[in-house]
Amino acid sequence: MSDATGRVEREKRVVRFMIGAWCRARHERGGTRGANGLCGECAELAAYAEARLAACRYAERKPSCGLCLTRCYRRDMRERIREVMRWAGPRMLWLAPLEFLRHLKDGRAGGRRGIGATGASK
Repeated sequence: MSDATGRVEREKRVVRFMIGAWCRARHERGGTRGANGLCGECAELAAYAEARLAACRYAERKPSCGLCLTRCYRRDMRERIREVMRWAGPRMLWLAPLEFLRHLKDGRAGGRRGIGATGASK
């Protein structure tokens, strides 16, 4: 697995975890759940986020999405994922400490420098 593929796959894993934790805590447990354990609304958000990560133009030097200068999420989805991440991010320290540390390291390593500000090629 190349570093770029590994980076994107780690981001997908973190997003799935965050959305799953959010869904379990916030949405009615008795509702209809898909095979992935998510309600329809959260499954839609997870699929959208994974599709955007798979299409990331910075894959090999991908910063965390919050630090990226390119906004690839639609406005409505961006607001939804922000809400999930605001809630799930701090809880990752207790729910998945190793993923939290990896995510923190990846976020710091990507930084804003060199992405977007220097006119990275498309």
